[in-house]
Amino acid sequence: MNVIDIIVVEDNMEMGGLFCDFLKAEGYTVEHCTDGEAALRLFEEQGARLLVIDIMLPGLDGFGVCSKIREVSNTPIFIVSAKTEKNDKLKGLVTGADDYIEKPYDIDILLAKIQGVFARRYRTDTISDGDLTLDKSKRTVVRKGKKLELTQKEFDLLLLLMENSGKTMNKDFLFNNIWGFDSFSEPQTLTVHIKWLRQKIEADPRKPERIKTVWGVGYRYERGAPETV
Repeated sequence: MNVIDIIVVEDNMEMGGLFCDFLKAEGYTVEHCTDGEAALRLFEEQGARLLVIDIMLPGLDGFGVCSKIREVSNTPIFIVSAKTEKNDKLKGLVTGADDYIEKPYDIDILLAKIQGVFARRYRTDTISDGDLTLDKSKRTVVRKGKKLELTQKEFDLLLLLMENSGKTMNKDFLFNNIWGFDSFSEPQTLTVHIKWLRQKIEADPRKPERIKTVWGVGYRYERGAPETV
């Protein structure tokens, strides 16, 4: 079972749902819980790389959720709350939160904080580009919050391209690295796999923005492709 990237604990369905949409657009896998007990059960069952928790929840409040998670895990926790008193902030930090963010918050700043946590703590495992996230240890690729079904060769090829983003990769180099010098596969196999990858990660495979063809040479992965539709 795959670990969830982010569990959002927010009893306001509209606010929580909107925040989850922003996170999924950034390539994270996200689950939304509306009460503390449900969040604890989900964390126990699947785990998470980060929790974003509101304080004012029905039943067990955010401080309680934070405290119970800290008993068993050092997973990063952000408290996001409309409670702005100094005592509340101190209580959140003492309880074990890594950051205390006041509502209303700037979504870009909050996303940057989250990206910072993932970059520092999980940078060896994932490569992210907009709504696309590749996890090297789990060998998974997520686009817009949905796991893509990639073959072993498709994954290896995408990983090689993303790790060398901005560089033009020679066709022979790509083929030999993925299929090996002694492979019985035809070089045309590379072209076919590029086509399949584009169908899965591009907004319009006929006009690719991520995997570019460099005519007569090979392919280049471009980061910062326009948002997919």
